[in-house]
Amino acid sequence: MYEEKHKHLKELEKVLVSRIENVSHDLNSEHSADSAEQVTERENEDVLRHLKEESRLELKQVRSALKRIESGEYGSCTQCGETISSARLDALPYATLCIRCAS
Repeated sequence: MYEEKHKHLKELEKVLVSRIENVSHDLNSEHSADSAEQVTERENEDVLRHLKEESRLELKQVRSALKRIESGEYGSCTQCGETISSARLDALPYATLCIRCAS
């Protein structure tokens, strides 16, 4: 029933894993010897750390959604048990709450 969602989530999982690996690599890069450039590099690192953390959180949600598909719980609100609308799942494929409970 949710084969297309499963496929989309698996693709999103690959993208997120790749993003986390690339950001980790960038964060481990050596700094410039120029102190002015080091300031910019440190600011960029802050952005990269935030991106990495956001990606890790999203990856956790994606993997949780994949487990819910496997267990047959996907598409049901974890709070009230009602069906999550397909429009909501299209917009946020790892949604755990229906729109009413999310509000």
